[in-house]
Amino acid sequence: MKNILLTLTLLAISFLVAAQTAWTDHTRALPDKLRQVPVGLTLWHTPNPNYPEGDPAKPGQYVWKHSTMLRAEVADLEIVECGSFIWYSAEGWQANMRQTPAEFAELFNCPNGRLRQGATYTFAKNYRYAASGQQLYGGDALWYILAKDKNGKLYKGMGLIETEATVR
Repeated sequence: MKNILLTLTLLAISFLVAAQTAWTDHTRALPDKLRQVPVGLTLWHTPNPNYPEGDPAKPGQYVWKHSTMLRAEVADLEIVECGSFIWYSAEGWQANMRQTPAEFAELFNCPNGRLRQGATYTFAKNYRYAASGQQLYGGDALWYILAKDKNGKLYKGMGLIETEATVR
C-alpha cells in the first residue's frame, strides 16, 4: 500500500511540475512548447465561445458541444503531437492534455496522421462534460498541433476556444 501511495504522490508532483513549467516566460503570450515554431496549420473551433447545455442523456449533467477543425497550409504534413493548454486561473497556461499521432488520427479521422495540404480534418465531437452544476466553470483552452514536413521541418497550428460557465 505504501508503494502505491508513494507512486501516486510522485505522479501528482510530476504533473504539477509539468503544469507549472508549461509557461515559464510570463512576458510572452504562448506556452514554451509553441514559441519559435513557425505557423503552418490553421486550427479553429466552432461554436466559439462555447456555452454548456444540459445533457439530455444524463439529466443533471452538462456538456459543452463543439467541433475542432484543422488544415495544413504549407505542405503535406505528418502529425507529431496534438494537445492543449488551459487557462482557468491566475496561474495562466497549464498543460492540459496531449494526444499521440495515433490518437489524433482516430479523433480527427485522418489516416495515419498524415495531413494533405488544403484538406480539412475535423474532430466532430470534441465535447467537455460536467457531472453537475457545481462543476460548471469557464476557461480558455489553447489547442495546438505540431506536424512536420517531408524534410522534418516542424510547424504549428493553434486555436483558442473560450468555454463559458453560463448555461444559455
